[in-house]
Amino acid sequence: MSENTNNRVYNFSAGPCTLPLEVLEETQAELVDYHQLGMSLLEMSHRGPVFEPIYEQTRRLALSLWGAPDDFDVLFLQGGASGQFPMVPMNLLDKTSRGAYINTGHWVKTALNDAQYSGDIYQAWTGEHESFSRTPDSSEIELQEHTRYVHLCSNETIGGLRFPVFPDLDVPIVADMSSEMLARAIPWEKFDIVFGGAQKNLGPAGVTLVYIRKSILGSLNKSIPRTFSYAAQQANQSMSNTPPVFAIWMVNKVLHWLKRNGGVSEMQLRATTRSKLLYDCIDGSEGFYQCPIQTAHRSQMNVVYKLPTPALEKAFLEQAAEHKLMHLRGHRIVGGIRASIYNAMPLEGVKTLVSFMQDFKNKNG
Repeated sequence: MSENTNNRVYNFSAGPCTLPLEVLEETQAELVDYHQLGMSLLEMSHRGPVFEPIYEQTRRLALSLWGAPDDFDVLFLQGGASGQFPMVPMNLLDKTSRGAYINTGHWVKTALNDAQYSGDIYQAWTGEHESFSRTPDSSEIELQEHTRYVHLCSNETIGGLRFPVFPDLDVPIVADMSSEMLARAIPWEKFDIVFGGAQKNLGPAGVTLVYIRKSILGSLNKSIPRTFSYAAQQANQSMSNTPPVFAIWMVNKVLHWLKRNGGVSEMQLRATTRSKLLYDCIDGSEGFYQCPIQTAHRSQMNVVYKLPTPALEKAFLEQAAEHKLMHLRGHRIVGGIRASIYNAMPLEGVKTLVSFMQDFKNKNG
C-alpha cells in the first residue's frame, strides 16, 4: 500500500477543506511581514492601498476562472452559505412572488426552514420518500404560479448526491454550490444567483462567495438593511462592513493555484478521476462497501458509503487514521463513512484510501 511520506495527513474532512500545501506555505511566509511592509496584511485597513487591489484581483479571478458572463458580479460576504438561506428570499421576493425549493436533503431542508421567515416559499419536489437517493428530472419539479426562483443544492455534502445536470425550468435557479465552487462548469444562463462558502474548495471558513446577475439588482427588495442587501453590498464592493480580509486573501491564493493547475476544466476532470477510483472500489467490493445513492446521482465531492456493521465502521476509522487517512467519519445524521475529495485533494490521497479499503475488506470481508 502506498504511503504518505511527509508529515501531512490526507484530510478527507467535509469542511473546512484540504488546502494546497504551496498556498499554505506561501501564506506562512507572508503572514507576519507582508511584502516587507513591516506589518501583516491582517493588520492593514481593508480600504487601504494594499488590500483593495487584492480584493479587486480576487473578484476578477473568481469571475473569469468560472467563466461567469459579463452580467454577473461576485460578492464576498460573511455568515456562511447558511446566511444566504434567509437573504435570498429577503432580496428576491415581494408580496406577490414565491420561492420554490427542490428538496434533496439536509441543506435544502435547512434552507426551507430559514427561508420561511423571509418570504412565501414552498417545496417543488422532495426526495425524502426515496431516502434522498437521487435528484429529480425537470419534469418532476412542480412549479406554482408567481414563482420568482427555484432554489437547489447542486451537491449535498451530507447525503453524497449531486445534480448530474441542472434542470431546465421556466424560472431562474438560485444554487447553493458550496461544495462545487469552481469544481464544475455550469450553464450560467439558467441562474440568477450562485453562492457557496469558501471552506470546501476555495479557502478557509469565513467568506461566502455570491455570484449574482447584475441586471436583477435594480429590482431587488429595497426595504431591508444594507448589510443584507445584495444591491448595497455590490455598490460598496462587499464592504458595507469590514470584510473577512484573511479569508479573501486566502481565496485569492487558491484561485491563483487553480489557474496554474488548469482551471475549472482540469478540476472537473480531476474530480471525475478521483471519485471513479472510489466508486469502482465500492462497487467491486461484493457488497462489503455500499453506497446508498443511485449511480447517476452520486457526488464527485463527497463519497458516502457504509460497511456491514457499526463495529466494522469503528475499526475502519481507527485503522484509517493510523495510515494518515483522517476525518472519514460520516455526518452524525447519516453515519457511515464519508470521503470528501475537494479540488486540493491529491490523487495519491485517494489511491492510498482505495488501497487501504481493499486491504481492510480482504482482512474483514
